[in-house]
Amino acid sequence: MKTKNALILVLTAFIWGTAFVAQSVGMDYLEPFTFNGVRSLIGGAALLPCIALLQMLNKKGNGESKAGGGNIREDRKNLVFGGIACGLLLFAASSLQQVGIQYTTAGKAGFITACYIVIVPVLGIFLKKKTGVKVWAAVVMALAGLYFLCMTEKFTVGKGDLLIFVCALVFSVHILVIDYFSPKVDGVKMSCIQFFVCGIASLPFMFLLETPQIGAMAAGWIPLLYAGVLSCGVAYTLQIIGQKNVNPAIASLILSLESCFSVLAGWVVLGERLSMRESLGCVLMFAAIILAQLPEKEKGAEQA
Repeated sequence: MKTKNALILVLTAFIWGTAFVAQSVGMDYLEPFTFNGVRSLIGGAALLPCIALLQMLNKKGNGESKAGGGNIREDRKNLVFGGIACGLLLFAASSLQQVGIQYTTAGKAGFITACYIVIVPVLGIFLKKKTGVKVWAAVVMALAGLYFLCMTEKFTVGKGDLLIFVCALVFSVHILVIDYFSPKVDGVKMSCIQFFVCGIASLPFMFLLETPQIGAMAAGWIPLLYAGVLSCGVAYTLQIIGQKNVNPAIASLILSLESCFSVLAGWVVLGERLSMRESLGCVLMFAAIILAQLPEKEKGAEQA
């Protein structure tokens, strides 16, 4: 994979990891569906000027648009369908995550969400995606890390941990859907659509199950803006751009660095601490990510 793609995905993971702190703090002011709905709408709105600016730059740079291929209707269809599919999946995953984070720490939530590094390669088998032995070894190591991180000595799993694991399952499907649509559409536009869809999907639950208040939103404006502008508007767009032409199993392993960043951010900002058992789980997961990124042996001599 290109170095540029890897760096974009690492930056995405950093923003997401630190956003777990914003989400945790945001729960002091807002209920889950309200927080997710508002931050998603903020994320979508933040991308509108970016889209306008990019279109202006493209017109100046290209003079002639690439549109003469007769595929404009197909491109638009892929853009709308991809944006709606990603938005609904994002709504389901982020809602589960936001509810679950009330019952566990920001650091643990980050690592459990990273379960998608195990789930994506498994789902990829059914989509005929090739995954090498090295990546599978990394997946096994990461699974062991998640065991030490989430399972207590009594072999029980907390309510929050379980909700966030289901969230990881949905995020896995989200990664594969992005892998399918990102080469076909404008990534920034698809990201914008997915946030508005996610925000609109949150509204009925927000008004039926919760009591949204403007005063609470104003009080929690810092975590809302961080989660909305950076975690939604910036990071999810970077994910779509960075995933272009990248094996989704490898992309998911890089993105799972968010778990390491979430633990560091939880320690620095919230003063959260991990037990020795949980720390061992973090080390195993980080080692798995590094293993998956080691370059493969060159096969050029065989092919010559």
